[in-house]
Amino acid sequence: MAVGRAKNFFSLSTLLASFFGAAMIAGAFAYFNYKFSEYKFIDFKEWVFYQEKEIFTPSAENYIVVFYSSKQPGMVEKLMDAKAQYPILAVDYYQKAPPSNGRIIFLRAGTDTSLKFIQRFNIYHSPTVFTIKKNKDTLYKQDSMIREFDTLEGFSTLFESL
Repeated sequence: MAVGRAKNFFSLSTLLASFFGAAMIAGAFAYFNYKFSEYKFIDFKEWVFYQEKEIFTPSAENYIVVFYSSKQPGMVEKLMDAKAQYPILAVDYYQKAPPSNGRIIFLRAGTDTSLKFIQRFNIYHSPTVFTIKKNKDTLYKQDSMIREFDTLEGFSTLFESL
């Protein structure tokens, strides 16, 4: 019978290594979820929006997205008067879309797309404004924080700072 050093199966170093390994994996997972939930993506190939009678296909590198209610008095006029450095994509909660002009593109969508849009960007108020930036092809990434407004005061001048 050989007498030797008995190896402890659950040594302190094995326990600490397992703990730190699990902590690193959990940390990486939490960081990944945080980074990709902070800013969200929209793929115009998967979500179909309509511009007047045609399917909207984005062409600009950046857009300002406005989710608004056409039932709010003066909202459409304020959007039409807005001056912005990027084209404005205006999505109406009530799916009314006046004719677009060079600066503002009024969009409509089916119920399914509208609900996905509202859920993806956690929209609870109207009007809501944020910017998106082209990632590749028809995939755009949210490029600013989502701003919600209680009143329309200063709304049309807001776009100059985005």
